[in-house]
Amino acid sequence: MIKLGEKIKSLRKQKNISQEVFANYLGVSFQAVSKWENGNTMPDVTMIPAIASFFGVSTDELFDFNLYEMEKQVEAICTESWKYRNNDPAKAEQILREGLKRFPGNEIILNNLLYTLDYKTRADEVIPLCKSLIESAKYDDVKYDACRILAECYKENGQDDLIAPTLEIIPEIYFTKLELMATLLSGEESYEAAHKHKSICVYDLLDMLIIIARHLKEKGEKENAASQLKIAQKIIDAFKEDYPERKWPEASTYEKEIEELLAE
Repeated sequence: MIKLGEKIKSLRKQKNISQEVFANYLGVSFQAVSKWENGNTMPDVTMIPAIASFFGVSTDELFDFNLYEMEKQVEAICTESWKYRNNDPAKAEQILREGLKRFPGNEIILNNLLYTLDYKTRADEVIPLCKSLIESAKYDDVKYDACRILAECYKENGQDDLIAPTLEIIPEIYFTKLELMATLLSGEESYEAAHKHKSICVYDLLDMLIIIARHLKEKGEKENAASQLKIAQKIIDAFKEDYPERKWPEASTYEKEIEELLAE
């Protein structure tokens, strides 16, 4: 496997640009670029997507990975981190950080890493990482998820004027790829898409019911708000049967929020 510094040097020479020009694009010193190319240091992981974008290659190409093998290993790393995401985010973050040592700049791991960072206390990490993924991500789902997370981070930190422009990046559509795959494909592909889409729909529906309930409570319509929350409770009860093997850890979070709203 070719070393990252050698790859950067090779791509830079193919593009026929100096270390100074490349450094100015990234906002670093040319000495930093020289150290990368000599193998003395590595670029910060948040800079990898920008480097790949500059040279017009994917992050996979930048690291000269076997794509199929890399995807399997990345999936395994992310799956392991999911086990701890809700009850031990620090452990989930550690797993992903270790993964980034093996696959620096991998956008799937970086996207998962965002879910382990507290938007309020670590906005200085969340915001630049989101912006980097929005600019350079190869996969649209990673790019637009980064948009969503960035908007949520702005909301959490009182930067409301930046929320709408960020959300405008996301295209408005009335169907999803998963929905169409579930409907139009067959066999295992249809099943996997339907299973994933079902889970997303459950979370979205619960979120929307809670948002509507909060709005109704603010308008003084407590009975109508309570009816929305009771619907949400029924959905949670129904889907507890759908996730017996992992006990649907998110359910307790929703239940607590609903109980608090009903008690107000």
